[in-house]
Amino acid sequence: MTPSSYSNFDLDALVDAIIEREGRYVNHPSDRGGPTCWGITQSVARAEGYQGDMRELPRSLAVNIYTRIYWQKPAFDRVALRAASIAAELFDTGVNMGTATASGFLQRALNALNRCARDYPDIAVDQHIGARTLSALDGYLAARGKSGETVLLRAMEALQGERYIALAERRPSQEAFLYGWLANRIGPLHS
Repeated sequence: MTPSSYSNFDLDALVDAIIEREGRYVNHPSDRGGPTCWGITQSVARAEGYQGDMRELPRSLAVNIYTRIYWQKPAFDRVALRAASIAAELFDTGVNMGTATASGFLQRALNALNRCARDYPDIAVDQHIGARTLSALDGYLAARGKSGETVLLRAMEALQGERYIALAERRPSQEAFLYGWLANRIGPLHS
């Protein structure tokens, strides 16, 4: 399935928003990710075969990396077919915290919201979106309807916010980023 075939979902716009938010070249001394361009870290760029100066990373390569590594590989595209706002949040969180962490937030929230497994069974928090996670998401949406998508999104954002604060508490150098994370990564980013 190509990005243009997602019902009511514009992956290109989502990637453009991430790239705009991340900006061009950055090499902040407190950022453990090191040099980044368009939000792509040097280690990810190298793993994808790019050997040039990070200041010159082609935007088209960043778009390709975001699509393959941060959208298709973690199955966020499959989530988008069910709940566009949840997929957008997974993508944004995955870019910032890693796709496994984002997937784990979804799984934890689904387990906490299943009313003691009355709506659907608990799932393993294995940080991988597969058939069981998608089935749980389907069960959740069937039980809670469209408003349930908003509540699930809030639960995931609460987990994300707690992680940002805990990170800043553990590593004070990360306080340099906390305000921006809370201002730009939590809330109605994808509407």
